Amino acid sequence: MYLWRAVDDEGEVLGTAVERRRDAKAATAFLQKLLRDQPVRPELIVTDGLRSYVSAVEALGLQTLHSPGRLRENNRAENSHLTIRKRERHMQQFKSQLCAQRFLTTHAAVYNTFYVQRHLASRATMKALRSDAHRAWREASA
Repeated sequence: MYLWRAVDDEGEVLGTAVERRRDAKAATAFLQKLLRDQPVRPELIVTDGLRSYVSAVEALGLQTLHSPGRLRENNRAENSHLTIRKRERHMQQFKSQLCAQRFLTTHAAVYNTFYVQRHLASRATMKALRSDAHRAWREASA
C-alpha cells in the first residue's frame, strides 16, 4: 500500500489517499481528486522525484505549475509524513486499505484542527487558538 498525501505551504493536509500502486494512473487520479476538492487553483505543485507525477501533471495540463522537489523544496510534505510513519510503526500494519484510509482521513482532520504555526503567532494568540481547537474537539467527540 502507498500513501498519497498533499500538504499546502502552511503544512495543512489537503488530502490523503491509500493506493495499491504507485503508478501514473494512481497519481493522476489523486491529483484530479485533489484539484476538484480545492476551491482555488494552485500556484505551484511541488512533488518528490517520482516519475509518475510527471506523466500525471502532463495528463492534467499543469506542466507550468509542476516543480519536482529537489533538495529542500519538498521538506514540508516529507516532514508532515513523519507522524503518520511513527503511528504506523507503532500499530505495525493496517488490516485493510479501507482501514488505513479511514484512519488517515481522521488523522488529517485532527492534525489540521490542532496544528498552529508557532513562529507566526504570539503566545497569547497561540493559547487562544489552542483553546478553540480543544473546544472544537470536545464538541466533536461528545
